[in-house]
Amino acid sequence: MADPFSPPPFKTPRRPSGPGRILLVTLCIAALMVLWQALPRIDAWLSPDRGTPRTVTPRGDLAGDEKATIRLFENARGSVVSISTSQLVEDVWSQNVFSVPRGTGSGIIWDDAGHVLTNYHVIQGASEATIRLADGRKFRAALVGVSPEHDIAVLKIGVAFHRPPPIPIGTSGDLKVGQKVFAIGNPFGLDWTLTTGIVSALDRTLHNDTGGVGVQHLIQTDAAINPGNSGGPLLDSSGRLIGMNTAIYSPSGASAGIGFAVPVDTIMAVVPQLIRAN
Repeated sequence: MADPFSPPPFKTPRRPSGPGRILLVTLCIAALMVLWQALPRIDAWLSPDRGTPRTVTPRGDLAGDEKATIRLFENARGSVVSISTSQLVEDVWSQNVFSVPRGTGSGIIWDDAGHVLTNYHVIQGASEATIRLADGRKFRAALVGVSPEHDIAVLKIGVAFHRPPPIPIGTSGDLKVGQKVFAIGNPFGLDWTLTTGIVSALDRTLHNDTGGVGVQHLIQTDAAINPGNSGGPLLDSSGRLIGMNTAIYSPSGASAGIGFAVPVDTIMAVVPQLIRAN
């Protein structure tokens, strides 16, 4: 006869079987993942200041070199233009003549008479050229003269009022490798773009398509120069013209950090002759 006061026998709890254990672990992991994803929302809901605008941290004054670069660009921007060229094409069937866009480039206001400096290759083969000023005004340009061996062309526009300022002229014979330079132009149609770099080398020579000697005595720079920059100014830290951006070396066709500019000393020797000969 069993003792009525004896404790009931101890029973070991049953452990979940293998599949049940896997299911339990999976459910726990899933619950933790849901909780982890919901934590930001829970925190935002419990936060008493949700939706309150962030406080703007004061910037402080700009650095001296930043101010100088901003001032240089603002002073030079009005002396840089955008050039669009087109070519007249005749339809062989209808014999109608129509204008086809050919390319874009940059240019430099040379003087108060409306002369504009650019590269010869920017207008080569074009029938028309339209110049857009920094203030948005557009003018049909007339060709004054070209010097293919220097990749220089001079155009002219008729600006009666609010004439754009001519670019300040510097020198290139005293340039030093390592000094800062600034390029302004219209790469890929992105008008009035500023890039910066240094003089990488001097007295470079470019070869033409046939392997012969092309433009000589060029300034090499690592300032980003891309298609559309051609004809734009290369400036020194004083905002003076020291060269005209003319070419890049790049297997891909985009900037690879090797650009070239016609020295301003060459420009000063060639451009007045082209203007006088007109």
